Parts: sequence; structure tokens; C-alpha cells
Amino acid sequence: MQGRAIDPTSLSRTFTTLLRKADLRRIRFHDLCHSTATLLLERDVELVVIKELSGRAHLRLRLQCQAINTLSTALDGPAGHDPRRRRR
Repeated sequence: MQGRAIDPTSLSRTFTTLLRKADLRRIRFHDLCHSTATLLLERDVELVVIKELSGRAHLRLRLQCQAINTLSTALDGPAGHDPRRRRR
């Protein structure tokens, strides 16, 4: 259903299942927020923009979009990198 709060227990359970299926180590869902902030900080996105994205400040939409594009580029990885390929 749309417009309703997500049950935190259900979200965590679903996230854990997705990690297991992807053969990734188990982390907390909240760790994604920290990872996002770290990636953006490493790419010189202003702290106030990162705070906005995490719901801790209010900025213009343009700055938010720039930060999301920066994060998307960071997550794409180096050219030729296939994120589905497992490291051994």
C-alpha cells in the first residue's frame, strides 16, 4: 500500500534477505545512510547538502539533485566494473 509507514522490522527482514541473495555481508539498513554520506563527503559534496538528503536540513532541489547524481556516479564504479560479479 502507498501512503503508509513501513514497518521497521519488515524492512530489516527484507533487506537482510536481499543481502543474503546477493551474497553480500550482513549490515544494518541504517548503515546505508552512513555509506551514502561517506561517499558524498569523499566527492566534496557540501555537508549541508548531505544533511538535507538525510532529512536533517532543508535545501533547494537543485543541490539535492546534484548530490544524487554525484552518488550515482560514485556507485557506478570504474569503467568496465561489473557490480554483479563477486570478488573472490
